This record gives sequence, structure tokens and C-alpha cells, in this order.
Amino acid sequence: MDEFETIARLFVPLARGEPGAFGLGDDAALLTPRPGFDLVLTKDAIVGGVHFFPDDPPAAIGAKLMRVNLSDLAAKGASPRAFLLAAAIPPTVDEAWLAGFAAGIGADLDEFGGALVGGDTVSTPGPAVFSLTAIGEVPTGTMIRRAGARPGDLVCVSGTIGDAALYVAHRLRGVAVAGLDHLEERYRYPRPRLALGAALRGLARAGCDVSDGLVADLGHLCEQSGLGAVIEAGAVPLSPAARATLERAPGLLATILTGGDDYELVFALPPEADPAALTDVSVIGRFEQGQGVRVLDRAGSPLELDRTGWRHPVGRGEDAR
Repeated sequence: MDEFETIARLFVPLARGEPGAFGLGDDAALLTPRPGFDLVLTKDAIVGGVHFFPDDPPAAIGAKLMRVNLSDLAAKGASPRAFLLAAAIPPTVDEAWLAGFAAGIGADLDEFGGALVGGDTVSTPGPAVFSLTAIGEVPTGTMIRRAGARPGDLVCVSGTIGDAALYVAHRLRGVAVAGLDHLEERYRYPRPRLALGAALRGLARAGCDVSDGLVADLGHLCEQSGLGAVIEAGAVPLSPAARATLERAPGLLATILTGGDDYELVFALPPEADPAALTDVSVIGRFEQGQGVRVLDRAGSPLELDRTGWRHPVGRGEDAR
């Protein structure tokens, strides 16, 4: 298929009847914010060999592209409204692969909401690159910022941390892990915390999603809020698979805390808040005066970490992963 056949057959159905998409036949889409709502815009891209493995199922790659962007909307307390897709497709990708990729996007549109309203497809010698612009909505003035935490606020995180990082460590370095199927599922299909994000509007003082590593992303909240934070490694929530892996190899704690790809939420709650009233949320520390993130072991001693998380090299330099 050429570009226009690809769009017509695989991507026009993903417009889901959104009037402003014009059947993906125009140069741009048209969206009008609902009265009393702000638009929240974000963009994330995934690259073959960096954010997904070449043997990952195409539907999983489409879903991951959706979910890394949905996670950003969740962190801002937003609900999905529309998406713009850019796809750079290498010659090794055939029609069946693209159909699976589009099906992965479509399944997530059905589950989480929103519509594809435009984008672009181009050819590339490789690797495959997919970029999604996500547009969400929040009630006016309620978007959760990275800035705003105060000294004494609780550091909270959703779900469990480290599963995806352990899977990557297994794939790239042969690290022995427990519960491989679970870790693989968490890497391929992260769960965007949209309901939690909505519940945090007006409650969380600051928040972001955990994409580059818990310590690194908490550090972003600290930097934007002009504070430091201290967390207890023993309080960081782990899945049974991650806990069993860590019991076998305690040295993997740094991988869990800094590895990334969790797509959970880390956020600040006022000390008088009741985290137990929120679903699947753990308190792991507090914000404090100072800079950076201090991690304490079970004995209360500082842990020294070689790095805080994933950083993409820009220009010259070595790959941080």
C-alpha cells in the first residue's frame, strides 16, 4: 500500500467518527474545547530498538505508543480527547504488521477514549519511529503541574515499580528474573492511571508519570518545586515477581529504582491527606527543604546510586541505557 491507501484502510477507521477529524482527509483537524475545560497537550515518541524490541508484537507496539502518552495525560489529571500520529515506516514493515499496529491503537481508543484526528506517514531506512500527540481535557484550572510540592508533603506512587526495567535487564543483559511473563506484560502493556489522575485533581500538589525512572522523575518534581525529597527503598511497592527477583539478587535494587518504563504516577499529597482513600497508592517518603532525592535503605542509611534514571543522549555522547 502507498501512503494514502495505508491511511484510508488502517487509520481512517480510528477517527471514530470525530467530526473535527474530517475523515483524515484534510490538512488539519478542528477541535473546540468544551465550555469549562482546558486542553492539555503532550507528545511522546517511541523508536525501534530503544523503546520496543523488534520482535514485540505490532499490536503491543501500537498500544505502548498510546499508553506512554495516556500516562502523561493521567499525570496531569486529563481525560483523552484526540490524537495525532506520525509514523516513520521502514521497508521491513509489511501490510500485516501495520494492520496489527493500527489494531493495537484502535483497541486502546475503544478502552480509554479519544479519536485519531490526523498525522503523517513517511518512509525511512529505519528504525521504525512512531510519535503521538495526545490532546486531553481537564476542568478549567485543575491541571496538575510538576511544580507545587511543599515541605512535609507525602511522596506517593501508584502501582508497582521496576517490572519493566527488570524485563529490559533480562532481555539486554541476561539478568535472571522471576515471573518473566508478568514482567514482559508490564513492559509491553503499561496501564495508564487515568482514573487516579482524575481523582488527584484538586488534591495532588504536584505530579508526573514515571517514565525515566522513579528517582529521576521524582527529581523533576523536586526541581520544579524548589525542594528535595527523601524516600525509603523498602516502602517502594513491588510486584511479587520483582520482589522475588530482588530477593535472589539484591544488587538489582538500583535497576528497579532508576530503570524506567513503569508509567505509574508519582505525586505530592498534603500531609493531612488520606492516601488510603486512593486506589493502589503507596506512600514512600516526604518532600523536604533542599535539593535532589535521597534514598534510604531499611536501616535508614543513604543508598548511593550510579544514576537516577534514563536520559536520551542528544548530539554526541554514549547511550545512557
